[in-house]
Amino acid sequence: MQTSSVLKFRTGILFVAVLTFAAFALAANIDGTWTATFDTQIGEQHYTYTFKADGEKLTGTAKNDMGETTIEEGVIKGNDISFTENLDFQGMKLAIKYTGKLSGDEIKFTRQVGTFATEEFVAKRKK
Repeated sequence: MQTSSVLKFRTGILFVAVLTFAAFALAANIDGTWTATFDTQIGEQHYTYTFKADGEKLTGTAKNDMGETTIEEGVIKGNDISFTENLDFQGMKLAIKYTGKLSGDEIKFTRQVGTFATEEFVAKRKK
């Protein structure tokens, strides 16, 4: 009877390990370079994003025509992404909060620019 319990326990552990591995294998791959061009209140913006995921932690940079910043508070959970880009805009700190949904080689983003603008756009993986 004891051997049967040990076998069931080992089978359960193996099952959990396989499910965990499958979850990591199916996790969204955001690593790499992404580009986007979109219209804003101050004109057309050209962005290049570089992302690296480590578990649920997302790091990287956001580069536009005015410079490059390190993203902060980056999180990736499944296909859901969020981070903050802190800009120095004409001598004022401006926080841009991003949320997005990764789907293959596209990320559909919504970004909240301070308290005065919400913008939607799509970033595409650079190949």
